[in-house]
Parts: sequence; structure tokens; C-alpha cells
Amino acid sequence: MKRFAIPLILAAVFVAAPAQAKLRVFACEPEWASLLNELAGDKIDVDVATTALQDVHVVEAKPSLIAKVRDADLAVCTGAELEVGWLPQLIKQSGNTRIAGGAGSFQAAMQVKRLEVPSSVDRANGDVHPEGNPHVQMDPRRILVIAKALDARLVQLDPANAATYQSRLADFSNRWLAAMVKWKAEAAPLKGRKVVVHHISWVYLWDWLGIDEIGALEPKPAVPPTAAHMASLVDITKGSNTLAIVRAAYQDPKPADWLSSRTGVPAVTLPFTVGGDAQSKDLFGLFDSTIGKLVALTK
Repeated sequence: MKRFAIPLILAAVFVAAPAQAKLRVFACEPEWASLLNELAGDKIDVDVATTALQDVHVVEAKPSLIAKVRDADLAVCTGAELEVGWLPQLIKQSGNTRIAGGAGSFQAAMQVKRLEVPSSVDRANGDVHPEGNPHVQMDPRRILVIAKALDARLVQLDPANAATYQSRLADFSNRWLAAMVKWKAEAAPLKGRKVVVHHISWVYLWDWLGIDEIGALEPKPAVPPTAAHMASLVDITKGSNTLAIVRAAYQDPKPADWLSSRTGVPAVTLPFTVGGDAQSKDLFGLFDSTIGKLVALTK
């Protein structure tokens, strides 16, 4: 019987040995959860804090979110103070110091050049972000830069899966670059066109496509549209051969619809992030939908 002892002991050891725990990631917004899926697949577990139908400036620190933050090894968020109203509170209540800074905290907007960085901050001018406009997910050029930085962070935190992360980054980069060429060609009719927006969320998209933003429904960032301000936009919108009045999926459609009814300029809802409409199931779908909806207005 002794000859069976060693194999049995070894078998017991292998059965008892736990599998390597997956990296646990807390993504503040759907776009970063989608990017993480591209780069890591099933090598990590991802929890997402928000959806496309939420204003990510204002998120309630619910117990369910606190629990997700408590277990995270890495937080992937936009940064540039987009989540300043709720993320620090979540981290504090969770007691998870791993993601409070350092390698456990990844801020996408801080990996790229930001637009609209103010020379000074005066809250009388509305919700102005000191680090610049944070909505970098709407520029595919910046997405690629962020992807490379995020991949390096995954390798740093989980070196055992480095080869997988690097291989998936290469695959994503090739597909993304090809898609960018296609999107830019499709969007050629948009260059030089003018738009009115609900909130100044789209500056990176306009910068990439050469679109001119001529007004915003909000009189100041994050200040709700007023009757007087809306009325002041009628002549501007009418007289500028405006392509569209643009809002995000989470924003109230009434102000855009009101201006549209008085100017004849179509109001269009763009997804803004992954999950914002049926087509935007991932980052590729996000830009397919966005470009498609805007180009359709030129025909």
C-alpha cells in the first residue's frame, strides 16, 4: 500500500492548491470596462460603476458600489476630477488603500493631452475642471494612447499574464487603427460643419473630426438650460447652417427638442459611451454609431 502513498499525497496537494486569483478591477465608466475587456479578456474580473444612462459627474455612493471598490486591486477611471464628487468617498468608505493612488489607480485622462485646460478656476463660470475637459473617450486617437498605458499597468500588476496582455494590445491596436481610417473616411462630409450641444462633452470628437461647436444649451457647464439662454440660441442656430443639436443618451431631450422645433435643425442623441444605444456594445460600436448618426444628417 505504501507505493500509493506518494502519488496520493501529490494529488491532494494539487487539488488543494488554489488557482491564481484574477486581478479585480473597478471601472468608473463603461468605456474603460470595454477597453479592459479588449486588453485582458477573461484574465481579470471587472466591475463597472456607471452606465451610459447616468451622468457620471453625479453618482450616489451606494453600498453595492462600496463593496465593489473594497475588493478592487485596480481602479480605472477617467480622472481629471470627473469623479471627484463620488469616487474619493467610495474609496474612503471602502477602506481600500490599494486604489487610493500609486499603481492601483489609473486615470485615463491623465495619460493624454487634455483640451480646455483653464488658466484659472472660478466656480462662477460653472463646473469647470481644473485639469481640463475630461471627456477624452470621444477621440479614438487618445483611446489608443490610453490603451497602451493601461496595458502597461496591467502588466505591472499582473506580470504572470504579461504575454497575454501584450498580445491582446497588439491585436486591439491593429483593429483600432484600421477602424480609425474607416471612420475618418466616412466622416469626411462632417468637416467644417457646425453643431450646438447640450453640455460641452464633445470637444475631443469635434477636434478629431473638424466640427465647429457654436453653442451649448447649458448657459454654463452643468448649469441647467434656462428659457432666456435657450431663446438666445435660436438665431445663432438658424443662421449658421447648423448640422445638429447634440445631446448624450443620459441627458434630458426636452431642451434639444425645444430648440429643434424653433429652428428646424434636427436634434440627435449620440451614445457618448458604450451602452448608449443598441449599436454601442463596445468601443468599436460606439464610434460606428456616432459617426453613422452624424453622417446621416448630411444626406
